[in-house]
Parts: sequence; C-alpha cells; structure tokens
Amino acid sequence: MDGADFLETVRESNATALERLGSDKALVAATDAALERERVLEAAAAAEVRAAVTLEAWADDEADDRAREAFREAAARERDHHERVVALGDVAAADPPPDALHEYLRGLEGTVERAAAGLVGRPLVAARSLLQVINFFVNEGDRAAAETFRELRSETDEQAETGTAVVAAVRDGPDDRARAEAAASRAIDAAYGEYADSLEALGIDPKPVC
Repeated sequence: MDGADFLETVRESNATALERLGSDKALVAATDAALERERVLEAAAAAEVRAAVTLEAWADDEADDRAREAFREAAARERDHHERVVALGDVAAADPPPDALHEYLRGLEGTVERAAAGLVGRPLVAARSLLQVINFFVNEGDRAAAETFRELRSETDEQAETGTAVVAAVRDGPDDRARAEAAASRAIDAAYGEYADSLEALGIDPKPVC
C-alpha cells in the first residue's frame, strides 16, 4: 500500500468535514463560544490528554510489535504536547472525559483500524483544530503561544504522514486497505458530528455561509 496515496485518499474522501473542522467556528464549538485565552488553552490541553490516554491504552494491549511501538511513541508525543500547552497558562486537563472522537477510537480493537483511525484520521482532525488555535493567538498578539501551536501542528501533520507507514506495515489481508480507509473516515465523522452538534446547540449553522 502506498502511504502517500492512502493519506490523500482519506483527505479527499473527507474534504468537506476537514475543511469545516478547520473553520473559524472550530473554537466556538470547542469552547462553547467562550473565546477566552484560558478556555482555548483548556480545550487544547484536553485534546492532547485524550489522545495520550487512548494511545497508551492501545499500546498496553497491542500484540503487533510495530503498532505497539508506534502507539507508545505517539502517546509520548501527545503527553509532551500537553505539557507545552499547560506551560502557556494555568490550565488543567488531567483526566477529561472522552469526546465523540475518542469514544469511537477507544471502541476499536483491530490493529489496522486503530492505526488508521488513531495515527492518520485523528491527526488530520487535530491539525485542522490547531489551525484555529494558532489564529486565535495571532489575533491576540501572543506570538509565543502562536509559535508553540505552530510547532504542535507541524508535529501533528508529521504524525498523519508517518501513521500511513504503520498502516502499511500492519496490513495482512486483501481487505485491510478498505478497512483502514473506513476507520480513518469514521474517526473524522465522529469529530465532525460532535462539532456540528455543538454549533447547532448554540444556534449556529455548522455549514459555511456562501
């Protein structure tokens, strides 16, 4: 399986959802319209912790050596991201409840599905969300925070790219490509569904106004 082709297929298949997840409404949904520095940092920190907890749990029960190591490395990266977010302000996200994305991820058991959804689908979602966090701090004139989140987003983009290599390495059947694509897309769908529901609860149309 060609990794670049797999990543591009997932992106193209979910282009609309990913575009909307990276819109200027993303932080409105994540903070319940409380667009304040503390709330933005809390939302960002919670996202990193949720990812770390999911990946750590996978690493603990994964039989495939390649996947287990990849989950551990990704979890360590998410823990590091959390520490860097927390360092920007007095925020806490020690054990946030799972959101829709992580409820879906934590229900996965297959190695191929976990690798595709957790190491490709999830980073694609996170990178879109981080874009609006960067924009928030640029608008706030906080260059240090904006630069920190640019670094986190760059590393998250790299995770999506390297995740495709893991998916390719753990494939062992002719149907695995389809299963991987479906799992990654469902992860994105879960995130988008919650995003849309959050905005609708606030009386905001999640679709862009043309």
